[in-house]
Amino acid sequence: MTATRIVCLLGATGTGKTAVALALAEAYGGAVVNVDSRQVYAGLPVLTAQPTTAEQGRCPHFLYGDTPIDVAVSAGWFAKRARAVVASIAERDLLPLLVGGTGLYFRAIRGGLAPIPPVPPAIRAEVAARYDATGGRAMHEALAAVDPAAAARIAPADRQRVTRALEVHAASGRALSDWQAAGDPDAPDYDALVIGLSLSLEMLTPRLASRIEVMAREGAVEEVQEAHKRYAPDAPGLTGIGGPEITGYLSGAYGLEEAKARWLANTRAYAKRQMTWFRKEPEVRWFAPGDAAGVCEAVGRWLDGGAA
Repeated sequence: MTATRIVCLLGATGTGKTAVALALAEAYGGAVVNVDSRQVYAGLPVLTAQPTTAEQGRCPHFLYGDTPIDVAVSAGWFAKRARAVVASIAERDLLPLLVGGTGLYFRAIRGGLAPIPPVPPAIRAEVAARYDATGGRAMHEALAAVDPAAAARIAPADRQRVTRALEVHAASGRALSDWQAAGDPDAPDYDALVIGLSLSLEMLTPRLASRIEVMAREGAVEEVQEAHKRYAPDAPGLTGIGGPEITGYLSGAYGLEEAKARWLANTRAYAKRQMTWFRKEPEVRWFAPGDAAGVCEAVGRWLDGGAA
C-alpha cells in the first residue's frame, strides 16, 4: 500500500502558519487539519486564534472549534480523529495539510505515542480533588517528582495537562512522558514533509503583543465572559493561555492592561517551550514567517519527487 502523503506545517504561536497554509492549499489543492490543542474548542475562535470564517472559506478546514469547552482532549484521542480526517482528505485526492503548534499532537498523529490505558473515573476524581485542595503550584511540584520531563514542558497554571499527567502516573504506575516516548504500532503509513516557520523570540515578542491587542479588541474578552455563563473558569477549554488572564480581569482581580501583560508574558514563555520542542524534531525544513513562496516551492519539488 502506498504511504499517504501529508505536509506538516509547524511553528511557535504567532509565526504566521495560517497564511502559509492557505497559500499551500490554493497552490496544490490542499485541505487544512488543525493540530493545535486550543483551537479545537468551540466558542473561542478569537481567543485561540482560529482561522477566520473567510479564511476557512478558501479551502476545507477540519477539527477547528468542534469540541465543547468542558471536554478534556488527550493527544491519543485527538490523533485518532486527525488520522480519520487525513484518510478522508486523501480519498478526495486533496493534499492533507496538518497545521499547528502542538508538537505532541504532531508526534501522536504520526505514530510517536503508545496508546495510553484509560484512567478510571475514581482516580480522575481524586486527582481533581487534590488540585482543588492544594492548588496548581503544589500539583506541578508533585508532577515534577514523578515525571520531571512532563513537568518541564507543562506550565504550572495548565490544570488540564498537569492533572492528566498525574492521572496517568497514578493509574498506570508509569510516567506520561514514558508512554509518549514509545511508538504506536497501529499508526498509519505516512510520507510526511515537515515544514517549520521560525523566528527568534526577540523578534516574535512584538508580534505576539500586537496580536494580543487585536484579540482583546476583537472579542476575546467577550468570548470568555460568555463561556463563564455555561462553564467553570477551570473548564479545559478555558485553561489555555489567555483564558485565566481574562478570567482574572473579569473577576476584578486586576485591570485589562495587567491582564494583557500577563497574557503576553505567558504566551512568550509558551512560544519558547514550543521552539525548544520543535528544534529537537528531526527532518524539519525551516523557513522564515511570510516566506509562503519558498514553502510552496519546496512542497512543489517534494510532490514532483525531488528533494524539498
